[in-house]
Amino acid sequence: MATKWNLDPTHSEITFKVKHMMISNVKGSFRTFTAEIEAEDDSFANAKTTATIQTDSVFTNNTDRDNHLKSAEFFNAEVHPTITFDSQTLNDKVTGNLTINGITKPVTLDVDFGGINVDPWGNTKAGFSFEGKISRKDFGLNWNAALEAGGVMVSDEVKVAGELQFVKQA
Repeated sequence: MATKWNLDPTHSEITFKVKHMMISNVKGSFRTFTAEIEAEDDSFANAKTTATIQTDSVFTNNTDRDNHLKSAEFFNAEVHPTITFDSQTLNDKVTGNLTINGITKPVTLDVDFGGINVDPWGNTKAGFSFEGKISRKDFGLNWNAALEAGGVMVSDEVKVAGELQFVKQA
């Protein structure tokens, strides 16, 4: 029988980084998300994962930019309130279907399994780190502006990363 592991949101984060004006990176995160792993054993081999991110929880430390990202030019949060990820395998890589802006594409991310430990309250926890790159244009996030000196305002490549901690369900 498979064991379920639910995300511990207070010890988890999902972040992104994108090149801005071809000269520096802008970082952001999503503040509201859930995830679950269903695994046959504590090795997590062939575990199923699901995650849901609330697009209106995007945070870049700039209200105007956050509102632009929530608009129809990017995430279109009113029409597409969530970003989802589903996979059927989990090992040193996770490949699954990522849906952003109503468009679903397969993506592969590198995964580092941090291990399992028991917290002071008797909860069994597992930790994972992930990172990878996606093309924002693959998901219809096409807004951009040409720069006078050449290049574009926002790069196509987005680096994504996360630190996720899960709690084993009884």
